[in-house]
Amino acid sequence: SSSLTEAKEFVKRLRRQTDLCNMVKTVRALLNNNSTVTVLRSGLHAIFNEKSLDVTKDLFQEKFRNPKKRQKNIQLKCLKNFISSLTSSTDIRNLLSCLSSDLQNFVIKPSKSKEALKEQASDFMLKWNLLLSNVGKILTINRTDSFG
Repeated sequence: SSSLTEAKEFVKRLRRQTDLCNMVKTVRALLNNNSTVTVLRSGLHAIFNEKSLDVTKDLFQEKFRNPKKRQKNIQLKCLKNFISSLTSSTDIRNLLSCLSSDLQNFVIKPSKSKEALKEQASDFMLKWNLLLSNVGKILTINRTDSFG
C-alpha cells in the first residue's frame, strides 16, 4: 500500500510538472510579443490606479489578529514587484527569480520556526490565490484586451 501511495504522489508531481512546462511555453510565447506585454502591463497598472483591488486589500487587513502580527499586504507587494519586472522579452526565469526573492524576504526569512513558516506560507498562498483570482476577474470584466 505504501508503494501505491508513492506511485500516486509521483503521478501527481509528474502531472503538475507537465502543467508547469506547458504554462512556461505559453508564457514565453506571450513575453516575446511586445504589444501583448504592453497591453497586459497597462491593464495591470490600471487595476492598481483605479483602486479596483480595494475590496481585496480589505480582506488582507486581518482585523481579528494582533496588530503587531498583521501582515502588510505582502501579496500586493509581490504582485507589484512582479509587474515592474514584466517587460517585453523578459525571460521567464527572471520573473520567477523576482517572485522567489520576494517569497524569501517576506515569508521564509521572517519565520522563526517550522510551524511559523507553515502558517505564513499557507496564509500567503491563500491570499495570493485570492488576489490573482480577483485580478483575473477584473481583467476579464474590465480589460478584455489585456488577454491579447
